[in-house]
Amino acid sequence: MARKQMVQLRDSHAVVTGGARGIGLATARRLLAYGARVSLWDRDPAALEGAARELPGTVHSEACDITDHDALRSALAGSEAALGPVDVLVNNAGHLAPGTLVDQDPEIWMTTLEVNVNALVYLTALVLPSMYRRGTGHVVNISSAAGAIGVPGLAVYSASKWAVWGFSEAVRAEARDHGVMVSSIHPSYIATGMFAGARLTGPGRLIVPQLRSHDVVAEAIVEGALRRGRTRPMRPRSVRLAVLFRGVLPDPWFNWLMRVLGVWDSMGSWHGPR
Repeated sequence: MARKQMVQLRDSHAVVTGGARGIGLATARRLLAYGARVSLWDRDPAALEGAARELPGTVHSEACDITDHDALRSALAGSEAALGPVDVLVNNAGHLAPGTLVDQDPEIWMTTLEVNVNALVYLTALVLPSMYRRGTGHVVNISSAAGAIGVPGLAVYSASKWAVWGFSEAVRAEARDHGVMVSSIHPSYIATGMFAGARLTGPGRLIVPQLRSHDVVAEAIVEGALRRGRTRPMRPRSVRLAVLFRGVLPDPWFNWLMRVLGVWDSMGSWHGPR
């Protein structure tokens, strides 16, 4: 069995999807501070250009739609030609479309699943063979607290993030003998960005407070997963209570607790970026 080994970030090549803003941009900033070379991928060329100008260090950018498999392969080839084989993959790009299931167009469901699951799986499969050959690498997948608790108004999003967690666990077991690590990150609501306005109410707001910035999640990615080898950092750490309560409480009690903590009403104040 291969010994668990952390990727040395200095001079490593990290690909960050959805890298032009939010969690992706904050993660790139932290990676560059450790001397990594970073490929930013995003579907917004103008935002990519602005991010590349803002960031210090070695940055390569690729504008691509990650739901297009040909575009993914082209972006990977371009990044590797510029900065070498990929040592770190941060599957951060995500799609959010709040709304009750029956009120949403099926096209919205499909986009959510294409971005949050299919593209993540496909890109991971693209980078792993090279990592296996070299006996090193780390894949970090962004799941969610909604990947541990089903949230009304986020049914398909929750499903996609549960899939990311399960996928990460399974591939971690496959990759361990090849010297490659796989982590999943599980953040709760962030005060800014696409989840702006969403929050738990009542006692839940005290137990699982809003994250103050995207950098809190970037810290979990870089310091928790990449530098310490943690497999499922949760932010805030109290998100882990959901996993504990689900394991020990009967379903009716667990559902009652989620209601009391405000989980079921947490998207009621959502407004998104303004």
